[in-house]
Amino acid sequence: MNSQTSFPTRPLGATGMSVTRIGLGAWAMGGNGWAVGWGAQDDADSIAAIRRAVDRGINWIDTAAVYGLGHSEEIVRRALAQMAPSERPYVFTKCGLAWSEEQPLAMPRRTGAPAGIRRELEHSLRRLGVERIDLYQMHWPAGDGTPLEAYWETLLDLRREGKVRAVGLSNHNLAQLQAAEALGHVDTLQPPFSAIQREAAADLIPWCAAHGTGVIVYSPMQSGLLTGGFSAARAAALPQDDWRSRNAEFQSPRLERNLALAEALKPVAERHGATVASVAAAWTLAWPGVTGAIVGARSAAQVNGLLAAAELELDSEDMARIAAAIEKTGAGAGPLLPADESGALPEDLFA
Repeated sequence: MNSQTSFPTRPLGATGMSVTRIGLGAWAMGGNGWAVGWGAQDDADSIAAIRRAVDRGINWIDTAAVYGLGHSEEIVRRALAQMAPSERPYVFTKCGLAWSEEQPLAMPRRTGAPAGIRRELEHSLRRLGVERIDLYQMHWPAGDGTPLEAYWETLLDLRREGKVRAVGLSNHNLAQLQAAEALGHVDTLQPPFSAIQREAAADLIPWCAAHGTGVIVYSPMQSGLLTGGFSAARAAALPQDDWRSRNAEFQSPRLERNLALAEALKPVAERHGATVASVAAAWTLAWPGVTGAIVGARSAAQVNGLLAAAELELDSEDMARIAAAIEKTGAGAGPLLPADESGALPEDLFA
């Protein structure tokens, strides 16, 4: 396992793993043909993206069993097979979503039955071609009646048995985090978090900081809206097999607010000689308690445009300007600034 990197790293909670500030997300690498795909994706491009990220120093990949109905994990395995064991990144994946082979376009079901989670783990180990998963996360709260205590105890058992190194929760609220922590330590939380979707900063991220729980946020670029390369025309042209074509953030009136915010990030990007996408990711990393951010890429070229976020640090002036832009555009919801930042927004920032 390659823990050596030239990029800055942060301890991932109390797991013993130190991770780069950004990790590569493999959701879109699952391709199309399932309910929440990103449209067609070339597998060779996906593998090249993984290789480029790891070669440049990114030391973790985040995927899930459900992405592409197993296909994303298989792509990760194919990329890992091209690396020496000492070069391989940490591999994080998720469980708790079941799909129908007969109806692949149906929405996956949120499941939490202990026996099912154990089966899912064995399938993921096989697809990924690894003997142990570095971080195993419950993707969503169970929707099949399984209580949190049952599925979280199962993940804790898997950690005790050494089948997984660390266990975490994704898309769980504060009450659920607290209930899980009462049974056994929650190593990590994975919430959505961006300059548009900011709610996690109100309670989840501070709770994790206080309890030694690592936080890896997803969609820091709001699924492409905060890359600086999105437009209303592109949103209108999204194919039906791209889940974003049905998402409210990509439709009026939110779309216009979101694109205005992306435009407002450009001066900050120019100041740092970075891309808007890197600034969007760095914004999430500026919040105390956030360990790392998952950035999705579908090609080696996209990886190149995101690497700056692994080192980019926004200062208080940057954060104040972005807070002002959020307020002016009306994009999203949630806190504007970390609690330790000044709440005063100078008038000239609204010019």
